Amino acid sequence: MENQWSKFRLRVNVKTDMAAAYKAWNTSEALESWFLRKAVFKDAEGNLKDKKAPIVEGDTYEWFWYGYPDSVVEKGKVLKANGKNVFSFTFSLECPVTITIYEEAGETIVELVESDLPTDTETALKYFVGDSRGWIFYMANLKSILEGGLDLRNKRMELTNVITS
Repeated sequence: MENQWSKFRLRVNVKTDMAAAYKAWNTSEALESWFLRKAVFKDAEGNLKDKKAPIVEGDTYEWFWYGYPDSVVEKGKVLKANGKNVFSFTFSLECPVTITIYEEAGETIVELVESDLPTDTETALKYFVGDSRGWIFYMANLKSILEGGLDLRNKRMELTNVITS
């Protein structure tokens, strides 16, 4: 039996087509429109990528969030980017996060699975709970942005401990 703390799955329905949903994950510019303050990608040779360049398997990244100083940075690697419906990358503790986009009941679904999380109590509390909490907000913000809504992110450094950053 799989440990229930080793992964979590989040799904959001979005009123857009699959191509637009995938595009939201596929460039630095797109990620900065709903998720990150700054997304820096480098290709497999270590060259800085243009913000409009598609992200591909083997790229590495540095991600920065609103509400946090530049000392708070997530570094990782793109594991898969098929240009259509799957985008996967390493995240906390180099655990894989896989985004899968598909249709269900006539709607576009964006599904996020973070897996291979360590299951000891301290790690489970910090990463399972902390990461899922953050991803819930960002998936809701993705829905809001893609459906022509508001950007819900807190962009003010002086406001801390809010669920929007």
